[in-house]
Amino acid sequence: MALLEGKVAIVTGAGQGIGRAIAEGLAASGASVVVNDIGVSLTGERENATIADEVVRAIEERGGAAVANTDSIVTWEGASRLVETAMDRFGRVDLVVNNAGILRDAIFHKLQPEEWRAVLDVHLNGSFNVSRAAAPVMRAQETGSFVFMTSTAGLIGNYGQANYMAAKMGLVGLARSIAMDMQRFNVRANCIAPFAWSRMISSIPTETEADKARVAKLQQMTPDKIAPLVVFLGSDRARDVSGQIFTVRNNEIFLMSQPRPVRSIHRSDGWTPETIADLLPGAMSSSFSPLERSTNVFSWDPI
Repeated sequence: MALLEGKVAIVTGAGQGIGRAIAEGLAASGASVVVNDIGVSLTGERENATIADEVVRAIEERGGAAVANTDSIVTWEGASRLVETAMDRFGRVDLVVNNAGILRDAIFHKLQPEEWRAVLDVHLNGSFNVSRAAAPVMRAQETGSFVFMTSTAGLIGNYGQANYMAAKMGLVGLARSIAMDMQRFNVRANCIAPFAWSRMISSIPTETEADKARVAKLQQMTPDKIAPLVVFLGSDRARDVSGQIFTVRNNEIFLMSQPRPVRSIHRSDGWTPETIADLLPGAMSSSFSPLERSTNVFSWDPI
């Protein structure tokens, strides 16, 4: 039996790229899939309103079961209708993959408030809306799984993406909270930071030879490499996996660390700003996290 036989999955932003590869991978593993996509461009403008239907047709042509949904997850009402679509068509919700996102990149001192809000509305608020709408269903079923697509841009760092980085780190906290709050109902939540060539990273500048080489490596990492881990996390085989952050890079899977104490200093008579200035840098600077990009950390070619 396929790992997801009899299960129902919702995938947001499933019209193309990583989202589409995940939706098709879930269907191939036996899940019935709600394909959510409103058909917008990378920056959030309406572009192709029928893109979700195209994915549904592709799934059905391979013998799978799917239904399209074009509600906006930015609103509570839209997210609720998305979950209702799953319930009306398939009668349950076993997996929610929060994948939808847009970009509005800008160096921080030029980032506009509307650019900040637009990115957080889709990535973070949209993920909350869908997850919160699905939570009562999973609670009643006493089973379920959430997968949040985070990013090494947030986990490690990148230039000109304050809004995107904040949203992606926010998803880590949201997933952790769900994992803890809903553990007693056998509901899990995990994050994946995907390395794959998609339109979400197609805006990477290629002005230097180093940038061109970096993009060439990324283009070798196709979206379909992400789907197998999503399938596993949505299956009963992952019943003991929750609150974790994974990275998928071509044929590599990494478990990422999460913040824990690294070094400490103390004084029995307390601290003043001056004594902190005297002691903290020397005691802790060797353990400071450097200001790196993901390419500094993942510096070797993907397998």
